[in-house]
Amino acid sequence: MDLSQLLEPIAEQFRRLGIPEPITHWGHPLMMAIVVFVMGSFVGLAGWRGRAVTDPETASKSRSDHRKLAPWMFLFLALGYTGGVLSLVMQHQPVLESPHFWTGSTVLALLAINGVISLSGFGGNKAVLRTAHAYLGSTALCLLFLHAILGLKLGLAI
Repeated sequence: MDLSQLLEPIAEQFRRLGIPEPITHWGHPLMMAIVVFVMGSFVGLAGWRGRAVTDPETASKSRSDHRKLAPWMFLFLALGYTGGVLSLVMQHQPVLESPHFWTGSTVLALLAINGVISLSGFGGNKAVLRTAHAYLGSTALCLLFLHAILGLKLGLAI
C-alpha cells in the first residue's frame, strides 16, 4: 500500500466537506508562503543577528526572538507539510513523485536535527554545534525557497 492509498480515507472525508477547489488547490501554497517568507525570514535573520551583532542587549533580544519563534515555525511547517500531502491526495495526484515533496521532507528533517542540537544546549554550549546549527538552519531556509519554486511549478501543473 502506497502513501496515497493510505491517506485516501482521510482525503475522502475532507472531500465530503465540500471545500472549494481553489482552496484545496491553493490553500496550502498561500499559507505556507506566509510561514516561509515572513516567519522563516524573521527567524533566520534573528538567529544570525544574535550571532553577529556586537551590542549584547541587541544580540540577547535577537537570540530570544529566535528561540521563541523557531519552534512555532517548525510546528507550522510540519502542519503545512501534512496539509500539502493531504491536498495532493485529495486532488488525486501522486505524492512521492514530486520534487516538492522531497524538498519539504528534507527541510523538516534538517529543522528537526537543528531542534535537537538546540535542545541539547548545543552540546554544552560548544561553538562548533552553534555554528552547525546556524548553517544547517540557513541551508533549510534556502531549501525552503527552492521548495516554494517547485511548489508553484507543481501547483500550476495540476
